[in-house]
Amino acid sequence: MEALGLGHGLPPLSVLMTSPRQQQRWNLLGSASCLAPSLAPLSLKSGVSLVKFQCRSGIRMQQVEEEYELKQMKDMAAARKRWDALIREGKVKMLTPREAGYAIQLSNKTLLDVRPSIEREKARVKGSAWIPIFEVDTRLDPGTLSMKVTNFMMGGWWSGVPTLSYNSQFLSKVQEQFPKDTDLIVACQKGLRSLAACELLCNAGYSNLFWVQGGLENADEEDLEREGPQPFKFAGIGGLSEFLGWTDQQRVAAAKEGWGYRLVFSARLVGVFLVADALFIGAQRVGQYIQDLRTH
Repeated sequence: MEALGLGHGLPPLSVLMTSPRQQQRWNLLGSASCLAPSLAPLSLKSGVSLVKFQCRSGIRMQQVEEEYELKQMKDMAAARKRWDALIREGKVKMLTPREAGYAIQLSNKTLLDVRPSIEREKARVKGSAWIPIFEVDTRLDPGTLSMKVTNFMMGGWWSGVPTLSYNSQFLSKVQEQFPKDTDLIVACQKGLRSLAACELLCNAGYSNLFWVQGGLENADEEDLEREGPQPFKFAGIGGLSEFLGWTDQQRVAAAKEGWGYRLVFSARLVGVFLVADALFIGAQRVGQYIQDLRTH
């Protein structure tokens, strides 16, 4: 995941959303592990040295991981303090999703959706403006591809969270569309990215900012007029966890819907096990077939 520069005044992207472990950590781990193959054909004495080297490397990598996590915590704590100050000083007003719905209907205030396209396509507020602060990274250069593979392997397959990057044109696009005295209700899925967007907009001179507390995920269906195929609560989920119905949002829905809802996902789980079993048996047979070819 891409960490934003200090010029943006934002913490790393990873602390603004639920995501797999950090790309930077795995870059470090990968760099260290690449040394092992080149040292493999060594004598026993050298092998002992290699074990010592790997132990020292493992300790060092663990220390770096802990330092990186500590830095993330500090970055997020600093961001929280700034955001709390914005709300406490009245520079950003706080609204519940229901209050935001009333403000849109009765006062014609504009809701600015700053979520990535993958979430907006599932569910969006009717008539809302859309300028993502982070967007799905579609670049195909080697560095980005490596990042995407790592993101997928480190949990993207389960959560469905894609590789995102900061939208450097976010502020300029907002300024093109909205004067600085516009009443803007800023919303994202969970509430953190919209707070980051409010901070950027406030620093740029916007004086009538409203933040949707808890994000659109916290909205009931009657709070806001929705467009899109899924409820607001489901717009931020994906991957295998969504397919199997193992997200918190789906568990809540299952408690309301009853056994019919649960049976659908139970059938999917059984199907996943059957497919996995068939692939395992198929791989065994292919391996046996290759082995038979080699022996003849």
